[in-house]
Amino acid sequence: MTLFSKAIFEFIGTLVLILLGDGVCASNALNKSKGQNGGWVVITLAWGFAVMCGVFIAGPYSGAHLNPAVTLGFAISGAFPWSDVTAYVLAQMLGGFCGAVLVYIFYKDHFDATPDPDTKLGIFCTSPAIPNFGRNFFCEALGTFLLVFVILALGTKENTPSVGMGELGAFPVTMLIMAIGMSLGGATGYAINPARDFGPRCAHAILNIKDKRDSNWRYSWIPVFAPLVGGAVAAVAFISLY
Repeated sequence: MTLFSKAIFEFIGTLVLILLGDGVCASNALNKSKGQNGGWVVITLAWGFAVMCGVFIAGPYSGAHLNPAVTLGFAISGAFPWSDVTAYVLAQMLGGFCGAVLVYIFYKDHFDATPDPDTKLGIFCTSPAIPNFGRNFFCEALGTFLLVFVILALGTKENTPSVGMGELGAFPVTMLIMAIGMSLGGATGYAINPARDFGPRCAHAILNIKDKRDSNWRYSWIPVFAPLVGGAVAAVAFISLY
């Protein structure tokens, strides 16, 4: 399969991930939604299942990274060619953007019925519960470290014969995403994926959303660079230990 074809599946898989992931945020937060106030457990479960769906779609063809931090970690660990990194990351970012646009179209009436601009922003991207950029960076980096390190560990021959979220099977990664969300998600909303945050944040900035606020670009660098740092450190730790 060509690199372009693999990138297309990364795009589709990430789009579905964000459609379902941001979708549960919208269902939980927006006024007059039947899912309003479903709670944190609903959100973390749905994000796990969202990853599962993206992996089922893209896994057989691209390996279903669906996350630039995962792609970077795999490249550093030697499990993925550096020459393919740029195409994967661009596809993931575009998938995140388009998935968020679809969520807005789907819930447009509910966005219009919700006056709070912070709630609307929170559908698209993450923000810290307590702003403290140093600790927020650490939280995102640690969560992504755990994500990438466990994925790589699952890919050892003792667990499975090959590395890649799709090749591993969707279910272990689904459980991992749920565990990270439930245990480590309360501080920053656990972006742990630049494509999950930056693409949808760009969609929020561009879309003509009623009564919206700014897109909080002051914080936006943290859910981009902290996951990349966490993923890179996880890869270095993995190759040092295994």
